[in-house]
Parts: sequence; structure tokens; C-alpha cells
Amino acid sequence: MTPRSSCLIPILLAALPAPGLGASRTPADRPNILWVTCEDISPNLGSFGDAYAVTPNLDRLASQGVRYTHAFATIGVCAPARSTIITGMYPPSIGSQHMRCRGTLPEGVRMFPEYLRDAGYYCTNNSKTDYNLPTPEGTWDESSDTATYRDRAEGQPFFAVFNFTTSHESQIRLPEDQYRERVAGFSPGMFHDPARATVPPYHPDTPAVRRDWARYADMITYMDGQVGALLDQLEADGLLDDTIVFYYSDHGAGMPRGKRWLYDSSTRVPFIVRFPEKYARLSPGSPGETTDRLISFVDLAPTVLSLAGLEIPGHMQGSAFLGDSQAGPRDLVFGFRDRMDERYDLIRMVRDKRYTYIRNYLPHLPYFHHQHISYMYEMPTMRDWQRLADSGELTGGAAAFMTLSKPVEELYDTRLDPSEVENLASSPEHREILERLRAEHRRWQLEVVDLGLLPESDLRTRFGERAPYDAVRADPSCYPIGRIAEAADLAGRGDPSDVDDLALLLDDPDPAVRWWGATGLAIRGDSALPVADRLASSLEDPAPWVRVAAADALARLGRVDEAMPALVDAMGSDNEWVRLRAINVLDRLDGLASPAEEVIRGALDDPNNYVVRAAEHAVEGIGAGPGDGE
Repeated sequence: MTPRSSCLIPILLAALPAPGLGASRTPADRPNILWVTCEDISPNLGSFGDAYAVTPNLDRLASQGVRYTHAFATIGVCAPARSTIITGMYPPSIGSQHMRCRGTLPEGVRMFPEYLRDAGYYCTNNSKTDYNLPTPEGTWDESSDTATYRDRAEGQPFFAVFNFTTSHESQIRLPEDQYRERVAGFSPGMFHDPARATVPPYHPDTPAVRRDWARYADMITYMDGQVGALLDQLEADGLLDDTIVFYYSDHGAGMPRGKRWLYDSSTRVPFIVRFPEKYARLSPGSPGETTDRLISFVDLAPTVLSLAGLEIPGHMQGSAFLGDSQAGPRDLVFGFRDRMDERYDLIRMVRDKRYTYIRNYLPHLPYFHHQHISYMYEMPTMRDWQRLADSGELTGGAAAFMTLSKPVEELYDTRLDPSEVENLASSPEHREILERLRAEHRRWQLEVVDLGLLPESDLRTRFGERAPYDAVRADPSCYPIGRIAEAADLAGRGDPSDVDDLALLLDDPDPAVRWWGATGLAIRGDSALPVADRLASSLEDPAPWVRVAAADALARLGRVDEAMPALVDAMGSDNEWVRLRAINVLDRLDGLASPAEEVIRGALDDPNNYVVRAAEHAVEGIGAGPGDGE
């Protein structure tokens, strides 16, 4: 492999014990499989056409392997994406879709390395898990920051994961002394000049933004050296010719409007697979070639099992794209966005090779305004972007994502508009495409039984001790998804003439339907005034999350005094997700929330850290004065 800066090699080698089993061979029909993963990068590699990139090791790997140009994460953030990978299932179907939630594995579902272990593979993970699910005993032979394939038995095939965190979002904004230490071994040609950075049209072009993009590229270069060191080690151990090597990122760029969203900047990832000559028959192409086959993270688990010659469990919702059990190419990939840290949202995505369709179920929640994610706002780019939005200095694509609401639907032609800034959802010329992808979204939603239509507080209580996936399949009536989806559609339409229909939903026997009724009236804003008294009666609803939604809608109508007792009461709920919903509403009110200041300050000690983060921002807002009602 390409030589690397000497400062990078010890980082990897320190995690590996001295050679012992390196030269052992595995049977020809049992390939070793190595996953080399990194965090928070889009296909910003030289081999993927990025002239700004300095990635010699990954470019060499690409020259020896096949590049997938249409590889997609199911979401633009780590934990739910990893939940997809480890199960081969869509997180909204099992209830693990919210960021850093505590989902439950369905009965009989195993994390896929267990199947490999049953077949004799030695399975190691070095070292991030973050699956949004408890990791059962027996998933890995070893999962730690010293885990390595070298500890296997003589002749035993391995599946090994090495995850590099040095390109993570947090590394872009390293303090200067830590950044200098990180890049101390760089030669002059490895640094990235901010003046040469390509600023996407959805970002303002400022020195801070350019600096962040340059640091992002620097961290990719550093990670490239780590990958090179690992591949050198594999070769030195005599295993390169027996090992299928995968390289990919866990989702797109860790920059604002990349990470956490569902655009290509969020979900499209670099993806390379190298096949040694021994297993060339399994490759979709010759070394150095590309394939535009659509692949999704939900396909990774079945693909590894297929390469190992194992049966793919029936519960897996993806399909193998390599190996003896590979399926035909998929036409679509699907994505989801639910709660991100302390802020709620509900977005779904479906994409073919050209068009991206996005459905915003909560269009009254802006992209960024009043959706302050504290971790995201540590990025200088985010703070600069917000500052320019507040001063009215933004134009074009940068302004489009700083509006006070979202469109219900978005449609982008990624061939003509790769940055996805021109929304074609209202274009008559694209109506057929919009309707086709809209229908595919609903088909998928019903097929996987998308649990995201439930408020998180409802999701965690509705099914008792049963895993949600098991409960809804044993008794579909416990989650009438068709009726709830219809309520969600009515809520999101934004038509002021249907407020009476929404008010009728407030009497439905299912609390999720009632929640969508109240939420739909919040979306209508002032148009809901004719049914405000009916809405006020929902402040006594038996479901606390419905009471919070009704309080939110009333506050948007200026009836804050009526809404406040319900919000204060919700802050004392035993259900942490009810508390999080309530603090989100209080935070939006800024100074109008001052009657609840004592309760808000009390939430600074909440056991749920996301409640704490939202409360911290709400305390700042109380001092800033009355809210704008958005």
C-alpha cells in the first residue's frame, strides 16, 4: 500500500498485538471479511472525483476494488444508521429510529455477527457499537478498542470491524492546539487551503465556513492514513489475498445540513469493496471500476451473510447485493429522520437513481430556527449561518434552509441539482415523478409498519413489555397504522379549510390520532382559531403527549396563559419523552415562558440529558424576551 506519514501508523498498531496468526490461511470457500468504517463523511475522496481531497490510500484501495457511486445510509446520523446495519432492518419498523434511544430487539432477531459466529467465524468490533439497542451477549467474540482478527484460532475465518472516529463532526472543530497535534505529521501537500474549498450553495461563503470545510478535508486525510496503516498490517499478516475488504462511512458529511438530514449530503456515502483474486468471481466488476447499483445500509447484513455462504434470515428487510444469495438491483432507497438529540422531527425520504423525494410530516418545525441542537451549534459554520440569517443577510440556497417552516414535500433532481437546493415539488413538469415517489413512500411505510407516526412517549408505553415490532405483528389493531397515517396526512396538508376535520380527530379513541389532530391544528396556526375552544378541552386529554400538543397549538394562537399549566404539569411527568416534548414547546416561547421559569430551571437537573440541553436553551430564551410564536 502507499506509504504513510509515520505519525499515523502507531495509532493503529498500538491496538494490535504482536503477529502470531497472521500468516495462517482460510479455506478458499470461507473468505475473511474486513469492514473499515469511518464517520461523518460524504464521498469526498479523490477516487470519487473530489479534486480537493488528499486520500492516496483510499484511492489505491479504490483502484484495486469496485466503487459504489449510489450507496446510501438510511439516515444522516450515527446511532440509528448503526441500528440499521447491525440488524438488517429499518429502525422505524423496530422502534430504534430516534437518536440515542433505547429500543428493544424483536423476539428471535439476532445481531448479524451472531450468525457468522455460529458458522465458525471469529467476529471482532473495534470498537463503536451505538446501536440504539442493547447488544446481546454473543454478538461479538470481542468488542473493544483492542479487538483484532489476530486473536482467532489457527485457520479460523474472521469478520472484523475497525471504525475510525477521526473524521467525526467533533474533529472539525477541535481546539487549535489539538488540531495542530493531530496534523503534526502532515507534509505541506496534505493540508487544505480554505481559499480553495468548495462551499456548497446551501452554505454562506464566509471565512468560518471555508475553514470548517478545510478542516473537514484535513481530517479525511488523517483518517486516510489510518486506513492505509490497517491495510498495510493486513498485508504484512499475509491476509490481503484471503480477505474481502469493505470501506464506507456511517453517513454523510458532519457539516450542518449534511449530518442529521436526508439529502445526498446527509446519506450518500463513499463505498468501496476490494476482492482478492481468489474471490474475484464474487466481484460486480473489475478492479478500478464503478457501479451505479443502488445499495442501502439495510442491505449490509444480508450481503455479509451471503458472502459467507449463509442463509439470510427472513426478518431482514434488506437484500444482498453480493454473494451467492444476492438479489436483483433495487430501484429505490428509503430514509428517515425522527428525534435528533433534544429536538423532535418526523421526515421520510425515498430516492431512485436520480430523484429524491422528502416528506416533512411536521412542516411547522423549521430546519434550524427554534430547533436548536446544542451539539450541532458548536460548529462555527452553524453559528455563522444562524448569525447571517438573524441579520437578514442570506440569499439563495443558504436562505432557503433558514426559513421559519418547511415545505410539506420536497423533490430534487440530483443529476441537475446535486446540492439539492431547487425544490421541484410544485413543478407541473415533475408531477408524475412526485406522485410516483409519494406512493412508494406510503407503500414502504405500510410494508415495514413505520412506528415513527407515534409520538416517542406513546411508542415507549403503548406496547407494554413487548417489543413494538412483535406487538404490531401479533395484533395489528394495537397500532392501526392506516388510520394513523391518514390522520398524519390530514395534519400535514396545511389546508386552512379542514380545521373542523382536524378537530374531529381530537375525539378519536386512539391517542395517536388525537395527537395528530392537535398537531395539525398547531400546523394551521391562526387558521385554527375557530376551533380553539375545542382544542382547549384537549388540555384534559388522558394522554399527556396529547395535552402537550394541544398546549402547543393554543400557545401558537396566543392563548399562552391557558397552555402554561398543561406544560408545567408535563414537566413533572414520569415519562421522560413527555418532559422533552414539553420543554421543546416552552423553549419556543422564549420570554413568554417566564411563568414557568422555576420549572424550566429545575429541568437543568433532569436525568435525561436531552431535556437538560433543551432547558439550557430555554433559560437563555427567557432572558431574550417574548417569543415570535414560530
